[in-house]
Amino acid sequence: QLQLVESGGGLVQPGGSLRLSCAASGFTFDYYAIGWFRQAPGEEREGVSCISSSGGVTNYVDSVKGRFTISRDNAKNTVYLQMNSLKPEDTAIYYCAAQETTVQAMCVIRARRYDYWGQGTQVTVSS
Repeated sequence: QLQLVESGGGLVQPGGSLRLSCAASGFTFDYYAIGWFRQAPGEEREGVSCISSSGGVTNYVDSVKGRFTISRDNAKNTVYLQMNSLKPEDTAIYYCAAQETTVQAMCVIRARRYDYWGQGTQVTVSS
């Protein structure tokens, strides 16, 4: 059974940091690109970042460039999202998603491309 489980969310002050994890099971992790998405209350889901199946290609939405870093450890079937210099506008539920792909050096931050989704983890940035 394919499963994605996010963790690492919480309450943090503006300027603080969090590291989200996305643990995968039930599928061949190396064949999947992974994306992070977020959805704030009353807002549409927004793509945040993605990483190719090989880990060699990453993409970020402009609003998080220079602050967030995505990485993956295929030996642990886990993708991470390191979030620094957090702002109140980063407050949202964060979801990871997996896209099966034969192209190792590409990823796109488009939700419709992703086949499997986790349940999400809440990130709240507030003083």
